[in-house]
Amino acid sequence: MNIKSILLGASAAALAATGAQAADLPVAPEPVDYVRVCDAFGTGFFYIPGTETCLKIGGGVRAEFRVFDVLDNGGSAWDNRSDDSTGMRARGYMNFDSRTNTEYGLLRTYVAAYITVDNSGGAGLTLDEAFIQLGGFVAGRTGSYFDFYTGDNWGSVLNQGFADNGDVNLFAYTFQFGNGFSASASVEVGSDRRANIFALGLPAAGFGYGGDKVPDFVANLRVDQGWGSAQLMGALHHVYGVAPGFAPVSTGKGKLGWAIGAGATFNLPMIAAGDSFSIQAAYSQGAVGYVNANFANAAFSDASYTAAGGLKLSSAWGIGAGFTHFWTPAISSSLTANYSRLDQAAGGADFNEINVQGNVGWRPVSGLYVGAELEYRNRDFRAAGAASDDALVGILRVQRTF
Repeated sequence: MNIKSILLGASAAALAATGAQAADLPVAPEPVDYVRVCDAFGTGFFYIPGTETCLKIGGGVRAEFRVFDVLDNGGSAWDNRSDDSTGMRARGYMNFDSRTNTEYGLLRTYVAAYITVDNSGGAGLTLDEAFIQLGGFVAGRTGSYFDFYTGDNWGSVLNQGFADNGDVNLFAYTFQFGNGFSASASVEVGSDRRANIFALGLPAAGFGYGGDKVPDFVANLRVDQGWGSAQLMGALHHVYGVAPGFAPVSTGKGKLGWAIGAGATFNLPMIAAGDSFSIQAAYSQGAVGYVNANFANAAFSDASYTAAGGLKLSSAWGIGAGFTHFWTPAISSSLTANYSRLDQAAGGADFNEINVQGNVGWRPVSGLYVGAELEYRNRDFRAAGAASDDALVGILRVQRTF
């Protein structure tokens, strides 16, 4: 055996050993795209893996025990064995908030829904909000741009007497001037704030609103700063009736109802952290639901046909205020009071309405709220022989949000 054969054999052995060692090395795992916290939009957001979109998932559970109206023996919830005098409610909330910064501004989608079961009834699913936002443009379902202050209390059974009909389908744009000043214009579904249309001041078969012809047009001017916020708002509402035998319907004519309002909220940290005082007033002709959500009811009128076939608008005005005080960081109480008046057209029953609601709440840990509320409403009808109507309800609430 010569030296050349020895070198060749050694080289072959070394290559074989190297190959065996390489085969034994562990294979590197595929990279994992772990969920990352997104702190650009506040607590709770995270990046959807593989995207630059941030998502926040939230929800909650609310449980209520309710004692229904204990006043007015002729119409209370306690004067008949068949009445539901007490009730229990369970409600589950879910919401999804996604946000992405783009060259056109913030791109946001928001969906909020809840499922409610009262007593032993069936479950009802409600789409609370669902909208797309790009910069100042908003399209979908969210709060009306007329609404500002809707009360410091829950108003869980009796509405607090402000213009708050919940959320509405709309298209809107908000222009930011800077330093907290903004202006918004919105096109909103007109049927959301409708009352009714009467004949000679009274409900009648075959009478009422026609179909949706023209949406409502809403605008506001608003300021949000450290001291609080304030808003001026207005709305235009198409009053268009179906009334067989009356000339305005045969000619296709209607009237333009309108509403204006103003409100302000003042932060009061000099009393206690979280304290605030709010006040709001509104006036309307032919769009009474913008003054008081209780007026947007088939029992009341936006307008009435006269004996001559003309359409006369109802008017309404209201003013209300509320105060929230934190006795300790965990214990608070709120009080809201509202007075409003409805003058129904063409002989309809006019009345004044007073709403007073107060509660006390306890937050033992973050996200958990336990409270009790009393809600009172009085309607004083000014028609001859008409009796006033009183309602008093009580509510115990336990709520957990996350």
